[in-house]
Amino acid sequence: MLLPSTERALLHRVAVEQAEYRVPSLIAAVVRDGQLAWSGARGRVDGSRPTTDTQYRIGSITKSMVAAVVLRLRDEGKLDLADPLDKHVPGAPLGDRTVAQLLSHTSGLRAESPGDWWERTEGGDWAELADSLDSDAGSKALLHRAGRRFHYSNVGFAALGELVAQLRGESWFAALRAEVLVPLGMDRTTVLPAAPHATGRAVHPWADVALPEPSHDNGAMGAAGQLWSTVADLARWAAFVGGDGGDVLAADTVAEMREPATVQDGDEWQSGYGLGLQLLRRKGRRLAGHTGAMPGFIATVWADPKDRTGVLFLSNTTYGGIRGKLDGAMFDILAEHEPALPEEWLPAPTVDPELLALTGTWYWGTASIALHLRADGLLELKALSHGGRESRFRPEADGSWTGLDGYYAGERMEVVRGPDNAAQRLELVSYVFTRAPYEPAEPIPGGVDPAGRQARG
Repeated sequence: MLLPSTERALLHRVAVEQAEYRVPSLIAAVVRDGQLAWSGARGRVDGSRPTTDTQYRIGSITKSMVAAVVLRLRDEGKLDLADPLDKHVPGAPLGDRTVAQLLSHTSGLRAESPGDWWERTEGGDWAELADSLDSDAGSKALLHRAGRRFHYSNVGFAALGELVAQLRGESWFAALRAEVLVPLGMDRTTVLPAAPHATGRAVHPWADVALPEPSHDNGAMGAAGQLWSTVADLARWAAFVGGDGGDVLAADTVAEMREPATVQDGDEWQSGYGLGLQLLRRKGRRLAGHTGAMPGFIATVWADPKDRTGVLFLSNTTYGGIRGKLDGAMFDILAEHEPALPEEWLPAPTVDPELLALTGTWYWGTASIALHLRADGLLELKALSHGGRESRFRPEADGSWTGLDGYYAGERMEVVRGPDNAAQRLELVSYVFTRAPYEPAEPIPGGVDPAGRQARG
């Protein structure tokens, strides 16, 4: 729960946004420590205020959920992110583009499908979409060299939906429901609306009237933006994006989804894309999530993994200035009124004396680093006075350690022990870390001058 003053400030902002941008209905929420901490609504759905169980269409937030299934396939060894699409979807017209490129919108594929505006029309199956991409109308399906730049592609996620279908032997949604939605308790996230649900509206730009928007099954393009969901379900999704993968994905895999694969706006980037997740830097926060828009609907869900905080909103309007403003304002209100408390520090319940003996100062050449044993069992390299590369390391069954982030991500660290089993040195890629700078007793690459250290050069 939040403080009454925080709740009042959040509700006031929601009310201002709904009135100023003439949104037929709007419901927003805050997630703290994996739980729905607050929700507030304005406007009406069928004559009543929307609730946390009222469905709205969530548009491209669908992509982040489809991506979770693709990462499950990767973790199971069913595919590699470097695989070309046609390895798993034979004959795909964009088959040389990799799974990772499709997930990160760096495949160079066109943004929309050929033909009619797919978001407002009934969709066909994958075979029809593939044929259209191979036709004269789709002759420029590939617009950019693979990996060259970020170019958002709804068609790319239609292809990923077919990839899931091919490897699971069922529709992308059937796989998503069984492997992600049900385990996470997201029972009100569906392909087609289920009451109670909002109806999409297009508000007249110069009159206070609204027009109902069409809603169709978008077929193969559905994996790009088909789904409907609720605040209650998206609160669970925000917790997932923030790192609580439950039994769906390991925390390391969710963190991988949040890593920047490409940026949208130049060197000092503020927005980018990971593996199925949009990324945003805002006022010191590193956010991950996704926005969504379909005819008559705008939705957003963002998570701040560091603060274990998320914000989201659902609305039934075709366009509104709330997009890009309300979510940021909610984070600002939380920072001002009720900043998240740091996670409570607790000592490790047990400690391995051999690991404890590894801690403390080591030297790479003359640069000092510290090895820290964390309560979660990881080892962490920390730079000291001379700076240096930092990384966390996970233990392996053979006694080695694997880097999880930074320069040493994926690299192997070995602890070399002497006859008495005491740690003598660390070997990491081609580097040797010793207890003293250029320890002459250790096999320092290039050797150590036998004359030793000199008072003068």
